[in-house]
Amino acid sequence: MTQPGIPNDFALSTTCFGTRLRTIEDQAFAAVAMGFRQIELGVCDTPPTLNGFDETRRETGVRVTSVVSGCLKPQSEKSACQMLASSNADEREQALGSVRRHIQLAQRLGAPVVVLRGSSVADGKLRHEAEQLHARLVKDGLSDELAEALRDYVTRVQRKGQRQIEHLCRSLHQLASEFPQTRIALEPGLHIDDLLSFEAMGWVLDDLEKQGLCYWHDVGRIHMRQRCGLPGQGRWLDAYAGRMVGIHLQDSAEDLHQLPPGAGEVDFKLVAEYTPKNALKVLEIDQRHGRPEILAAVQFLRDLGL
Repeated sequence: MTQPGIPNDFALSTTCFGTRLRTIEDQAFAAVAMGFRQIELGVCDTPPTLNGFDETRRETGVRVTSVVSGCLKPQSEKSACQMLASSNADEREQALGSVRRHIQLAQRLGAPVVVLRGSSVADGKLRHEAEQLHARLVKDGLSDELAEALRDYVTRVQRKGQRQIEHLCRSLHQLASEFPQTRIALEPGLHIDDLLSFEAMGWVLDDLEKQGLCYWHDVGRIHMRQRCGLPGQGRWLDAYAGRMVGIHLQDSAEDLHQLPPGAGEVDFKLVAEYTPKNALKVLEIDQRHGRPEILAAVQFLRDLGL
């Protein structure tokens, strides 16, 4: 197993600490003690206190690679990506203000990338239908009939959410124009009612290619979608790896995600094959897993050449 303190080239998401460590200084020192020289400001239920990080950075040499939009507020709140796509102009302006604050924080910390996560379609009936389909999947497993129903559902979400996608593109265009020195990366959502389906992700990336919009892959989220019979790791990576600026490394099994890599069902050999060498590689593991699991995951990924 990798020993504490042996440097590695991964970044550790502060999501891994949850509520155990309440300040960014404590989180940075804990990450460095495990051999991480880079951290990501991730989303959690209780955001950490950020005061005093400059001194911590001088003492440890730790670098912030990326900031996930939403890290400044509890993750239970509505995501910025959903609000950027809202049909309500006031909600869109509120979301623009939130993302601006995250970009400004990233610039202050020297982080080159801000990650925006996909979120659900606005239509309440479709969100309710998604819950019913998920309940069937958990209870009965994936049958051919259910797989067809899920694919039909995603198609209807794409049609219903087209106007939201247009709002999202306009909002992202505005942010990219205001902050050309910071790379904005779009990450798929977790659930089947996500606006950013496989096809919709391509539409948005194509539309904003000249503005420098990037793709951020999330291994666990895509595996959860793959278990629903939707496009899996191979299709997402084959289509979007060329635009990938970063990747969240986590495993997934059954109805769980944010497991330590190597503890679930994900084919990380495939992930390693497609992941660009210069992509930011961030371990994003649930707070219930501690130092031994994190270090074992680092060794597992290193053995695969990631």
